[in-house]
Amino acid sequence: MSGSRPGGRTARVRAQILAATVELLARDGVVGFRYEEVAERAGVHKTSVYRNWPDRHELIVEALAEHAELEVPLHDTGDLREDLVDFLLALTTRLATPDGLALVSAMHERDSEQVGRAVRGVLDRRVALVRKRLEAATERGELPPVDPLFFAQLVSGPVHMHLMGAGQEFARADAERVVDVVLAGLRATA
Repeated sequence: MSGSRPGGRTARVRAQILAATVELLARDGVVGFRYEEVAERAGVHKTSVYRNWPDRHELIVEALAEHAELEVPLHDTGDLREDLVDFLLALTTRLATPDGLALVSAMHERDSEQVGRAVRGVLDRRVALVRKRLEAATERGELPPVDPLFFAQLVSGPVHMHLMGAGQEFARADAERVVDVVLAGLRATA
């Protein structure tokens, strides 16, 4: 939002609009996203939305940047299996929030390069976190060298599938099973 004051009513309206955008993305996805509903949900006039974000993809990108960072911790306790299980459970919890659902929705957007870049930025930060933990595990001999993007896809894929309609809780036992299969497969192919 260019030329706005950093505080006061302008900041409050901006925050309301961005929060409403995330909620609607979580509910309707990018395809079903409408300015009119953003204004209604934010409690502002639709010109406040149109004037500040004339391109709906700019609004989506800004809302994702503001709300959907998805910083999910991946600790290094020295036990790779438990760290990955905890990571998957935290990822499941985070992706089930409106912010997370908005990001998952945006992952499926194919018509906007802007939205694609925003999503890739979030995912790149997640892969960097995984890379750091995998490097430590490789140095300790817990795991053979592995491409961090490939690894992140292997372990987080089931979480994304679960969110897309499994209809049941993704529990610790599910996370353990995923991690065990992925680690066993990587070790067997080393």
